[in-house]
Amino acid sequence: MNLLRKILFPFAILYGFITSIRNFLFDKGILKSTSFDIPVIAVGNLSVGGTGKTPQIEYLIRLLSDNYKVATLSRGYKRKSEGFVLADSNSNAEILGDEPFQFYQKFPNIQVAVDANRANGITQLLSQKIKPEIILLDDAYQHRKVKAGFYILLTAFDDLYADDFMLPTGNLREGRSGANRANIVVVTKCPKNLSDEKQSEIREKLKLNCSQQIYFTFTDYDDAIYNVGEKIAVNEIKSEPKLLLAGIAKPKPFFDYLKNENDVCLTFPDHHHFSETDLKAIQDKAGNEKIITTEKDYVRLKDSGSLLQLYYLPIKSSFVRHQQNFDASILKFVRDNINF
Repeated sequence: MNLLRKILFPFAILYGFITSIRNFLFDKGILKSTSFDIPVIAVGNLSVGGTGKTPQIEYLIRLLSDNYKVATLSRGYKRKSEGFVLADSNSNAEILGDEPFQFYQKFPNIQVAVDANRANGITQLLSQKIKPEIILLDDAYQHRKVKAGFYILLTAFDDLYADDFMLPTGNLREGRSGANRANIVVVTKCPKNLSDEKQSEIREKLKLNCSQQIYFTFTDYDDAIYNVGEKIAVNEIKSEPKLLLAGIAKPKPFFDYLKNENDVCLTFPDHHHFSETDLKAIQDKAGNEKIITTEKDYVRLKDSGSLLQLYYLPIKSSFVRHQQNFDASILKFVRDNINF
């Protein structure tokens, strides 16, 4: 913890007090939450960024979209549009935000919408000619004006909420007791071979109640990189010099998966909007070498036309074990609450 964060400790206490009062008022019904008569699943975290929400949402889309009409609803962080927007063929990352636009491009059989007002966003989705049967709320754990039917809380293996503190001293948006709202807690970005002993240690540290389930996942990197017309195996390009580019919260695992000692790694802030100056500097540094970025960055960069030899590396969330139990819990919630 740096010195400035320590100095701001009194503000963290104040912020924690304010958020706890807000949660108390919602818990007691003094502040009103809106619920909806369809399955609504909220995915989020207690901390600021970097827990793997996008791969988790994509996992749920794959699990549900073959049998149900699925919609995702996000805030659309750093988008240049306002209000409710339903993705269509005219949409791009600037209109939707990078993550919703990624959902729209990868999953053409679902509806993708953005609205900072989640209650209004759900209402608008349900007013469409084709109504969703399930709505996935992206990064909406603290959005208590909507009462979801099911909450999935994410926490990163190397940055557990139990070890963190309130903003601005730590990275928590609300106190650790906020985890009590979760039906399922997913510890993300674990080692693939996470031991049973370490899993038990984390369970004890998080102090979940008996009704809550916990699962452990790891980031599963693809074995190939892609662009519009080409696929190249990772083992073919690992040894060659390249430029690795990331504008995500925690890029180190991405770099570690691909890099060799001759590679250049460029890091930008999460959700960064790349300027023409940025693009020129990136291309100048890359020269004729391949530029490999994350899938989230690729949706913002691919239409610029400024970067030659641009590729992306897909990722997905995979379970250390007990994937079938997780799937069964989600599917049971949907079956119990869906209206055909």
